[in-house]
Amino acid sequence: MAALKYAGLEDTDSEEELPPGWEERTTKDGWVYYANHLEEKTQWEHPKSGKRKRVAGGLPYGWEQETDENGQVYFVDHINKRTTYLDPRLAFTVEDNPVKPTTRQKYDGNSTAMEILQGRDLSGKVVIITGANSGIGFETAKSLALHGAYVILACRNTSRGNDAVQRILVEWHKAKVEAMTLDLASLQSVQRFAEAFKSKNVPLHILICNAAVFGAPWCLTEDGLESTFQVNHLGHFYLVQLLEDVLRQSSPARVVMVSSESHRFTEIKDSSGKLDFSLLSPSKKEYWAMLAYNRSKLCNILFSNELNRRLSPHGVTSNSVHPGNMIYSSIHRNWWVYTLLFTLARPFTKSM
Repeated sequence: MAALKYAGLEDTDSEEELPPGWEERTTKDGWVYYANHLEEKTQWEHPKSGKRKRVAGGLPYGWEQETDENGQVYFVDHINKRTTYLDPRLAFTVEDNPVKPTTRQKYDGNSTAMEILQGRDLSGKVVIITGANSGIGFETAKSLALHGAYVILACRNTSRGNDAVQRILVEWHKAKVEAMTLDLASLQSVQRFAEAFKSKNVPLHILICNAAVFGAPWCLTEDGLESTFQVNHLGHFYLVQLLEDVLRQSSPARVVMVSSESHRFTEIKDSSGKLDFSLLSPSKKEYWAMLAYNRSKLCNILFSNELNRRLSPHGVTSNSVHPGNMIYSSIHRNWWVYTLLFTLARPFTKSM
């Protein structure tokens, strides 16, 4: 009882009534959380009952949800010409009773991006995703945008990038999404993209290096480098270098490198154990598409690890991720053999 008195929980009779200094709020997607103004903290659980809740149904007729300059959700009553931070749906909340996992992880191969972000309010966060007009990049961009983030889709094909933006806006017309041109096969394009982004004078909280080519025939970029190496690794390496100052100024921030388990099936050292640069950007005679892809993914991981070592003391973390084996996306489009392989494997793999 002493502990309850100290917390102020003995002052109310109802289990659902909030103690003094507490306020009930909602996120953009309808999850209820509780703000303690005395201790300046928030939590998902009701301070007395320990229950989690979410609102039921849509907003009443004439109401609209908005976000203020601080990222706080508020509500506009157009009929009575008033605004409030109190969600009118709070009178119709339902209890959330998630089934606690036993031997199974909370997230697994069946989880979706929307499920993982459920209950998160990313208002005020700025995100760049390369290769975001299709596949993993698009699903990531859509999920982050629908949770309030300002997402920039960095795409080689501007038309496809704009189409992807429209598909997101169809789901939520107030999503903050924009397509910008970025061709990782051109270091000049990378530089132009970085300069254009910086001219916006906005922070950068998340940079997701997702774009990649797979099974591509040998060719040189305008910079004279093998295209798989430049698109998958070097272009991203240069992009991070150009945006490092913005990331540091925006801390806490993060860089995510989308790599692959296939990095384990290659090597970039010569017989003496030294880095062999000829393996990174091989000649046509020495080129094999699968090996080139594997080496680029190994470079992603080595870069991410070193980037985290250097920038984490400044509030910028870096992680490399494996998106899953044989996820059916458009990455296989460069060679019919890979397309056939992915088609046969599709019933047994995760779908976008």
